[in-house]
Amino acid sequence: MQRHEHTKAAIDRLSRAIGHLNAVKGMIQDGRDCSEVLVQLSAVRGELAGVSKVILKDHLSHCVADAVREGDDGAVERLLSAVDRLL
Repeated sequence: MQRHEHTKAAIDRLSRAIGHLNAVKGMIQDGRDCSEVLVQLSAVRGELAGVSKVILKDHLSHCVADAVREGDDGAVERLLSAVDRLL
């Protein structure tokens, strides 16, 4: 298993997103106001965007840089494909 420089930051952000999702689930089950639910969903989206950014930075700094140094021409194509799916 490959560990990256910002693994803890990514896991922390994912934990916050999970917490927000659990809160959203409870809010919906409790019949809470839709605007309150949407605010929590916005927080989830923000956490997911943040974790995506952390993982992308690590990927560029480590995986892609190492692959390019080793002559892996497919690394950049795989990165572009992943970014396309992310966006």
